[in-house]
Amino acid sequence: MLIDCHTHLWRYPGDMTDKFVEEAQRMRASGVAMDITPEVHWEACKLADRCIVFGLPARHCGITADNDLIADYQEAHPEKIIGFTGIDPTESDYMEELERTVLDRKLKGVKLTPIYSNYHPHDERIWPVYEFCERHNLPILFHQGTTFPRAAPLKYSFPILLEDVALKHPDLVMIIAHLGHPWEADTIVMIRKQPNMFADISALYYRPWQFYNSMVLAMEYGVLDKILFGTDYPITTIEDSLAAIRNLNHVAAPNMPRVPAEKIEEILERETLKVLRIE
Repeated sequence: MLIDCHTHLWRYPGDMTDKFVEEAQRMRASGVAMDITPEVHWEACKLADRCIVFGLPARHCGITADNDLIADYQEAHPEKIIGFTGIDPTESDYMEELERTVLDRKLKGVKLTPIYSNYHPHDERIWPVYEFCERHNLPILFHQGTTFPRAAPLKYSFPILLEDVALKHPDLVMIIAHLGHPWEADTIVMIRKQPNMFADISALYYRPWQFYNSMVLAMEYGVLDKILFGTDYPITTIEDSLAAIRNLNHVAAPNMPRVPAEKIEEILERETLKVLRIE
């Protein structure tokens, strides 16, 4: 079963400012589509058996998460769509939104973006979110790596900052998005030592040399079994992501290590929902 654990649903205009959209074009030389309706998302994700979907909760950078749009999409396609709620602790009603979207709208996990939302992962406002998620067995997907908006503070994005969260909440399931790039090594040593911490490899595929080296490092540290497949759609597609991961070793010279094809297929066939305790 192919599970895409990292896809976005957002509307423009509506969910983001013009400035955010302008800055977002730095992500890909070919540009990035920013108006993603449920219909567009559904068509783009047809190759996946299940998709985890969320918005981007970050008023500081000029974007909001429409959690009801996500919940409506999940309700329309419960056989395939798994919605996560986007929570921004700089908003005054963030705990009410968390409780409403999980308990009433039945979203299955949480998306947090410290770098976009301008808060430290140890900020006193966010600890109740961790407590709620651990209590309700909800996985949290963190954007804990670099990004494109000028206003997003890199100091809040280091993957190592999540270690104190894992130690204080040992049963909390956490996923570090994009293998924490460009701090892949930090992410790899973190997921090795913390049993309930994982990483996805979304949006790494179009940097083939960096992607290859990161996956070899994950293999050498013995954590390929903690790597989850994701695309970061619409930043990249399932088709391009599958082609890139299956062609991972093409940049390697003859005397360089290879990630075995069977290990790559194990990532693609991973029982991600079981890993995240969603099903």
